[in-house]
Amino acid sequence: MVRGKTQMRLIENATSRQVTFSKRRNGLLKKAFELSVLCDAEVGLVIFSPRGKLYEFASSSTQGIIERYKRHTKDKVQPENQSVDIQHPKHETASLMKKMELLESSKRKLLGEGLGSCTLEEVQQIEKQLERSVSTIRARKMQVFREQMERLKEEEKALAAENAMLREKLGVLQQRTKSKEGEVVCIEGGSDKSDVETELFIGPPHDSRIRRPLHN
Repeated sequence: MVRGKTQMRLIENATSRQVTFSKRRNGLLKKAFELSVLCDAEVGLVIFSPRGKLYEFASSSTQGIIERYKRHTKDKVQPENQSVDIQHPKHETASLMKKMELLESSKRKLLGEGLGSCTLEEVQQIEKQLERSVSTIRARKMQVFREQMERLKEEEKALAAENAMLREKLGVLQQRTKSKEGEVVCIEGGSDKSDVETELFIGPPHDSRIRRPLHN
């Protein structure tokens, strides 16, 4: 009787999952130890629990086994990638050099240099390209002019508003100054009158020619 294969899936119950993890982990560590002893093999085993706890076994040194693994994979992969790494920079350098030469040649032609080998068709294409460039430059120049004019207008409005505000403040200050001057004049006039009144003699007029009779 052939038994059907049991499909493996995650254990839903957390307690059962933790118990199964502990049992299987201990069994795996035991098998790794037995393999290293019975077969004289260098074995390294690293396990992280679902909570991130580390369990490890190494027949010699975990770090030493990891370094040996890195050297082994590096020596194995390097010959295949070495030819690719050498050929790729050469091809890329040659492509970049060719692009630089084309750009330099186009630059000289746009400056009116090196046109001796150009056909009539090429010269006409260069002329059209220059005309398009000039048109684009002029459009950009007009845009910059408009932006500058708008910015100057905004600055003019701001300065006009600031000037009006300063004039208003100046008018208020002048009115306050005139009011204070009027108050000072009134106060000074009142003080003169009070001085005059204090100097008046209260009583009958004094005349030095009138003599009072002497009483015995």
